[in-house]
Amino acid sequence: MHSSPPEEIELAKKRKVLDRLKDRLADREEDMADLRAELERFEAQYTMSVARLYAELDEIEAEIAEEELKLVPDDEEIKKKVEELRRRAEESALRAAEAENASLENWQPTTEAKKAYHDLARNIHPDLALDSAEKERRHVLMAELNQAYTSGDQARLNKLVHDYRNSPDLVKGDTIGDELVRAIRQISQIKHRFIELKQERADAEASEQFELYNKVAAERAEGRDMLAQMANRTRTYIVKAQRRLTNLRSVNEAAEGYVKEKYGMDIEDFRKN
Repeated sequence: MHSSPPEEIELAKKRKVLDRLKDRLADREEDMADLRAELERFEAQYTMSVARLYAELDEIEAEIAEEELKLVPDDEEIKKKVEELRRRAEESALRAAEAENASLENWQPTTEAKKAYHDLARNIHPDLALDSAEKERRHVLMAELNQAYTSGDQARLNKLVHDYRNSPDLVKGDTIGDELVRAIRQISQIKHRFIELKQERADAEASEQFELYNKVAAERAEGRDMLAQMANRTRTYIVKAQRRLTNLRSVNEAAEGYVKEKYGMDIEDFRKN
């Protein structure tokens, strides 16, 4: 009975290791895709529930500063305040507008979707490529896969799996030595990707967004709606700010009327003089 050549034995070992790593990598990619999608949905929910109210409050605060400036047009500090509050209001309004277009569907991946994602991610991952052209092609495929998965497009997931399984790129005709080198390089690339995913998760979990996400989840578990509470507090601030704005406008309107009656001129002309 002949024993297998050393290269064949080593290749068999490396293939077993590679298979295990591919499964682990697919799981990690899937977990990270889930976290990205969950945080994106939370960001949209937060913006629609709370941040849009902050945007409204920022706009009122900017208008208040503008009315204050009318009372003391030469005050440089108030001028700076107006510029800063106006900039902040514009930025808040832009973020709120962007969130209006975000999907708020409470999507949960089905078992079928998770299996399709895992099967394909296991095989097409860019870090399994051995040259730049193949790596780029796989990056495009992986992006399509992530988009189909996070949007819950099962038909697209199934098509991606089918197309890959029937791809001519899967046909191999290399020597054992080439296969061994390929397996060793793929193992190295997968391990490097593990490090990248670990860092991405660490960065996400260290963010203020993730901290708020966890607080909201903890409050929900206790039967409280933290976002609703934040929204209610902000509405209270809006009412108070709107009252201040109305009072300031009344003062300025009275001043405008006085200047018009006393001097027969527009108050803006009076202020310039």
